[in-house]
Order: sequence, then C-alpha cells, then structure tokens
Amino acid sequence: MDSISNMIIVMKNGSLAGKESVLLPYSKMKNAIAMCLKKEGYITEVAKKVKKGQPLLEIGLVYVDKKPRITEVERISKQSRRVYFGMKDIHTVRNSTGLLVLSTPKGILSGKEARKEQVGGEALFKIW
Repeated sequence: MDSISNMIIVMKNGSLAGKESVLLPYSKMKNAIAMCLKKEGYITEVAKKVKKGQPLLEIGLVYVDKKPRITEVERISKQSRRVYFGMKDIHTVRNSTGLLVLSTPKGILSGKEARKEQVGGEALFKIW
C-alpha cells in the first residue's frame, strides 16, 4: 500500500474521531511531510518514538473550536500515476483554506512556499 496515502488517511480519520494524536510507522518522507504540515498549522507536534524496537512517528492533531483542522484529504500523485506541477501550475486550494503539498528539489514544501522559492515538483496531496 502507498505509505503517504495511509499517513494522510490515518490523520484524517484520527482527527474526525477526536483523537489527540496518531501513531504511524516512521520514515524520513513521512517526517518531512509532518514537519511541513506542522509549519502550516495542520498538526501540533511531531515526535519519533520507538516501541518494541520499531520506530514510530507520533503526530499531534489540531482542533479549532472543537472542530478538526483536517476534515478532508485528496491524494494527487499515486504510485500508478505521477503528477508534476510547474511553478505556474500551483494554485490555491479551496480559496486558500486548504494546502497543497509538493515534493520539490528543495524538499517537501507547501504550495505557498514552492511559489515563493519558484520551484515545481511532484504534487503529493491536498488537505483542508
């Protein structure tokens, strides 16, 4: 299964269920995505933990007025079909209430940061 899809779905389901945090298997890619989401205010904390010898990523979820910050996610680039955006193709998501996450040559960036850095890349997912 696609590990990034699994990550964003676990975060969405955890926030809709009212969980304080979720645990995921650790990888550098997931950690970079979590740091990007933390910078944009979609999650509160990112911590690497070890349980029974397995590294795990603990992600704290954000709630605004008891409503979850993450209500929906949409995977764009999949293992079977990669989707790349140039700098001019990057637009706002849901009238700037959402976030586009890209994998660029400068690392994992949000759509706003990618336009500021003037780079394009593989569009991973949208979140709102």
